[in-house]
Amino acid sequence: MRSRLNVALLGFCVLSGCSLTGRLYPVKGPLATLSPSPVYVAKITGFRNSGDFSVVLGGGEVCKGRWQEVPRSNTSSKTGTPENMAATNMSAEWDTVYGTGFYVAHVLGAKLYARAVVTGNRGTILNVEIYRPLDQAESKPGTPKGVAKDNKDNIYKLVF
Repeated sequence: MRSRLNVALLGFCVLSGCSLTGRLYPVKGPLATLSPSPVYVAKITGFRNSGDFSVVLGGGEVCKGRWQEVPRSNTSSKTGTPENMAATNMSAEWDTVYGTGFYVAHVLGAKLYARAVVTGNRGTILNVEIYRPLDQAESKPGTPKGVAKDNKDNIYKLVF
């Protein structure tokens, strides 16, 4: 019952342009070695295929940027070159957070798959990817999942 409510709320938020709150948990890197590990609250707003992403990191560093839906690859298109794909996809981070093969099995080709580059006011650059699985039994969107990596060698799990 609770998951249906979350899906309905998420659908309403995406369609109405309201916000969604997530949490970033460090899973690898310097922040993951701290005890206790910090947890950062992220806010996502937007409508349809783009919007804003913000998070406040340690020491009050405010990071802001835009998320945008990743278009599905078109086999006849030359824009999805291996060089471009390697520079943007975070398949290794997905597999680090959720297990080997997760990116290929779940994220690649997902109907809702988005990326953001979020810049902090103290120099942190955070690359974020989010996907929303489709509940196969009900053909309805499931709870979004995400990963992030900063320019300080930290990898995060993004939970909604």
